[in-house]
Amino acid sequence: MTQLILVAEDERNIVESLSFLMKRAGYEVQVAYDGRTALRLLEKIRPDLLLLDVMMPGCDGFEVVQAVKANPALAAMRIVMLTAKGREVDRRRGLEFGVDDYITKPFSTRDVVARVKALLDGDAVAGSLPA
Repeated sequence: MTQLILVAEDERNIVESLSFLMKRAGYEVQVAYDGRTALRLLEKIRPDLLLLDVMMPGCDGFEVVQAVKANPALAAMRIVMLTAKGREVDRRRGLEFGVDDYITKPFSTRDVVARVKALLDGDAVAGSLPA
């Protein structure tokens, strides 16, 4: 069965690049361009992993993470945050909220695919992947 990834990101060029590479790696991909749409889709499609931008319209990535972790049906979902917020305090905040990885922009899309694969294959422990 193909694993499903929800890409929640408001920058279309990043969405296109990530979607293309994730599909090429064998994943099914759905997209949300804002936080509220991401929350609706999470309830509906229950993806295996959420690639989540921090700064999005509607509600930000941290609000999305809080909603996911508060919902018992979604709480175990793998979450990778993608953000321009590279300060250690922001990274720590994401990890404290329960995200599995925190990747700062600019990033290598191929690196993101490798990290997603490691998480979905069970090769990574929360917050343990290199920055």
